[in-house]
Amino acid sequence: MIAREGWPFVIGSFIVTAVLFAGRYLSDNIWLLSAALFATVLTLYMALFFRDPNRKIPEGRDILVSPADGFVVGISEISDHHFLKAPAIQVSIFLTIFDVHINRIPVAGRIEYVNYKTGKFLSAFKEEASEANEQTEVGLITESGVKIAFKQIAGLIARRIICKLKVGQSCDTGERYGLIRFGSRADMILPLGTKLEIKKGEHVTGGLTIIGRLPSAV
Repeated sequence: MIAREGWPFVIGSFIVTAVLFAGRYLSDNIWLLSAALFATVLTLYMALFFRDPNRKIPEGRDILVSPADGFVVGISEISDHHFLKAPAIQVSIFLTIFDVHINRIPVAGRIEYVNYKTGKFLSAFKEEASEANEQTEVGLITESGVKIAFKQIAGLIARRIICKLKVGQSCDTGERYGLIRFGSRADMILPLGTKLEIKKGEHVTGGLTIIGRLPSAV
């Protein structure tokens, strides 16, 4: 299945491919053939990039699933967070251009805020990208009363963050909520006491990999 937001890219590149092959058929031009072959590869890549596979979401109260496919590039403690109002754990996931780019809700709950911020387009590998880059941050309170936040962060070549969430909306664990086009990063800000089940360098799968288990509400 291909995400709805990806169809304009897939169809557009397919049309260009068809035009180039038609031109090659009418004219014995090696450059047209090369361009047509390149456009074919581009069309296939667009379909691959915007793929949106169905996934069986793990069940369990206060289980955190990965919000995205990618590599865990950072696990650190931050001194404070404006929504959690306490020290927190930050987990950062880097999405390569070959990963599925659909973003998913880490845990069931109610959306408390959605905040989009313009910014830079530093490489998503860099630690400072968490604060400096263009991003959308979402605050959520779980059914148990635990607060978490998660971010969609633009990368070096990403220029479009899509977030479909609204304040007051109730969401299920693993529910699709948006995507970032062409390379990006997803951060999770979790309360201290969260029992993480992943480690730095591990590849995780959105909606499938269990990131950890939240502590009980205080």
